[in-house]
Amino acid sequence: MYYLFWCMSHLDEGERLKPFLWFTLYELMRLGAIGRVTRISTTGLSLRMGGSQQSASRHLRLLERMGYISRRVDQDGSLIRVTPDGVKMMEEVYRTLRRHLDGAEDEVFEFKGVVFSGMFQGGYYIAQEGYAEQIRERFGFQPYPGTLNLRLKEDDLEKRRRLDMLPGVKLEGFKGEERAFGGARGYPLTVNGEVEGALIVADRTSYDLSVMEIISPVNLRKSLGLEDGDMVTITLTDRQSDTG
Repeated sequence: MYYLFWCMSHLDEGERLKPFLWFTLYELMRLGAIGRVTRISTTGLSLRMGGSQQSASRHLRLLERMGYISRRVDQDGSLIRVTPDGVKMMEEVYRTLRRHLDGAEDEVFEFKGVVFSGMFQGGYYIAQEGYAEQIRERFGFQPYPGTLNLRLKEDDLEKRRRLDMLPGVKLEGFKGEERAFGGARGYPLTVNGEVEGALIVADRTSYDLSVMEIISPVNLRKSLGLEDGDMVTITLTDRQSDTG
């Protein structure tokens, strides 16, 4: 129990959730409120939580206000569904637990990927000052307005899944003049043991885990003389990724 409290305290400041509310969210998940609307009474929830009906009601109000659940109250109880933000919160805790329980704090992640031309949208996104400012602050470099796209081999996909469980360095979403931009995670790395950069994983992306988008302070294709089809090695460590 204490360990879960510790994990919650190590989430990003903007995402931190009081432990008692996380346990309420966990019970709602166990009652089936992920993926569908579920009728739940505060009396029944309080019995499962070992607290009072008043506390259960207060927890639900707080979770609703924070956007982690949607709720409609009627005479027979509450119709509740955990929102995508609520699911994301539980996934953050899950990744933190998996990381420490699997004992992977010092694992070194090395991947070999083949360079390919993407959809040419990386430069547009990285050039947005809302992202560039956060990259300068959290990674210590001004990003070149573009990404190096790598496609992993099948042998590296399981390792890539383990990396994806780590919280990484959070990049917050923001609103531009004409549209909103989503959040992302970043993982510091080196490219071919020569150039520093970061893997960027968007919260919403059309790519699967076989694709890595790398940013750097330089044009990696030009600096390293890379062309489509070339093999590139990137190296990062789990410990580096714990700076969110």
